[in-house]
Amino acid sequence: MPDYTDYTTFSTASGKNLHYVVLQVTLKEKFWGTGSGNLTDLEDVINEQAAKGYRLHTITTASGGSSGWGGGDRIQATMVFERLP
Repeated sequence: MPDYTDYTTFSTASGKNLHYVVLQVTLKEKFWGTGSGNLTDLEDVINEQAAKGYRLHTITTASGGSSGWGGGDRIQATMVFERLP
């Protein structure tokens, strides 16, 4: 499993056998240019849940603001996964 502790956080709730799982990933914007610098982390989380038998039901995003000088903005992606029958 990838280590997200450096610049991305995610919930560990997916370890439980639940009908719905809510995960949150923090995406860090690139300092230069546009877009997320760690978009593959979001993809990894979605694919990991799919492998566990969940499908992405809902995703929302919210701007987390800047982390300081030269840090770039943060985007919180909150995802709801539903267990497939």
